[in-house]
Amino acid sequence: MILEFTKMNGAGNDFVLVDNRAQKINLTPAQVIRLCDRHRGVGADGVMLLVPARTPAADWAWDFYNSDGSAAEMCGNGARCFGRYVQRLTGANRDFRFETTAGIITASFQGEQVTVNLTPPKELRLDETVLLAAGPATIHSLNTGVPHAVVYVADANQAMVMQLGPEIRGHAHFGPRGTNVNFVQVLGANHIRVRTYERGVEGETLACGTGVSAAALISARLHGFTSPVKVQVQGGDQLAVSFQEGGAAFENVRLTGPADFVFTGRIEV
Repeated sequence: MILEFTKMNGAGNDFVLVDNRAQKINLTPAQVIRLCDRHRGVGADGVMLLVPARTPAADWAWDFYNSDGSAAEMCGNGARCFGRYVQRLTGANRDFRFETTAGIITASFQGEQVTVNLTPPKELRLDETVLLAAGPATIHSLNTGVPHAVVYVADANQAMVMQLGPEIRGHAHFGPRGTNVNFVQVLGANHIRVRTYERGVEGETLACGTGVSAAALISARLHGFTSPVKVQVQGGDQLAVSFQEGGAAFENVRLTGPADFVFTGRIEV
């Protein structure tokens, strides 16, 4: 099968996007893995297929897969890329809503910057002690569409992302499905730097939208941050996380950042 695709990136988190409005494309996990392979395929952290909405509450929907072929619930950077992709493909000149496994997302546009809402965060857990091979560690966690663990570090440059990331990701404390892992450095008031080990990619990515959102919200609780929070990601870009606090919960969480087209092409899968 010859597949037409668009390559995009959101703050360095990169994706292959495919128009499947006709619903004639059914990718296998092996085909997703090949598309995402950086040596033998296009190279990406994930694959998104545009499909018709399955509910009247949305305009469109996506089928989203991690680079290991597994289905993914939500991705903040991916959602921004998906928004611009749909905007260009359909000529949409207004905000629109699309379905994800985690819930319905609204995309809005300010030039090349895209803002997406996140589904209501849940399962906030602070100051938990988790026993790692090197000893006990204080880890915080929050589900912002997918589960995220947050570990604060003094210097993100020195964070042991590829050593501690896999251990925490698969730790029994976060079983059975595991978690994404974010290493967070506080740079100043309402300003953090985040490096993320992503579940499903099984490695560090240049940015993770749901991860920076989890880190920003946990920083609001632990460090008194107020909205919006500026977040520096590994790819060098800056994202912004805005939110409202409604008692014990966070509301109206929104992620703003770039979504860039890289190239279009055709590939045999």
